[in-house]
Amino acid sequence: MRGAAIDPKHFRSVMGSFPTGVAVVATAWDHELFGATVNSLTSVSLQPCILLFCTTEGSATGAAIRKRGLFSVNILGAHQLDLSARFTGKQKNRFEDLAVAFSSDGLPLLQGAAAQMCCRVTTVHKAGDHDIILGEVMSGDEMACSPLVFHKGAYGHFQRA
Repeated sequence: MRGAAIDPKHFRSVMGSFPTGVAVVATAWDHELFGATVNSLTSVSLQPCILLFCTTEGSATGAAIRKRGLFSVNILGAHQLDLSARFTGKQKNRFEDLAVAFSSDGLPLLQGAAAQMCCRVTTVHKAGDHDIILGEVMSGDEMACSPLVFHKGAYGHFQRA
C-alpha cells in the first residue's frame, strides 16, 4: 500500500467507518470551566488505569487541561446528543444552564452522563495537528443507559444484538 499519502478528507471518511462513543472532557482553570467533545477516547492500561484522548492543537480546553493537570471525562448517553454539539461549537460559556456537579478536586461532572471519570495528566504528545493527552484515572462511576454513538458523521445509539 505504498504510494502517495491519503487525502485528509478521504482519511476522515475512512475513519468514520469506525463507530465511537462520544465524551466531553472538562476541567476548571483560573476560575473558568473548559470542555470539549471528543470521540478519540481509548483505554491504554489497566495497571495503572490510563486512558488517552486527543484535542486539536491550540484548543483552549486542551491548554487548560495541560495547565491544570487534572480533567474529567463525561461519556455521553444517547439522551445527551445536544451536549455533543454544545461542546464542539463556538459557544462562549458551554456550561451555562447545565446540570453540573463537581468532584472533590473541582472538576466539572455533567449530570446524567453514562459514565464519569476524574483523571490526572501523565503525558502529552504532539501528533500532527493534535495533542494526545494521557491521564491516569483516579476515580470513575457509571449509570445504566444507552451510550451516544458517532458513525459516518451521524449520531445514533447502541443496541445489543
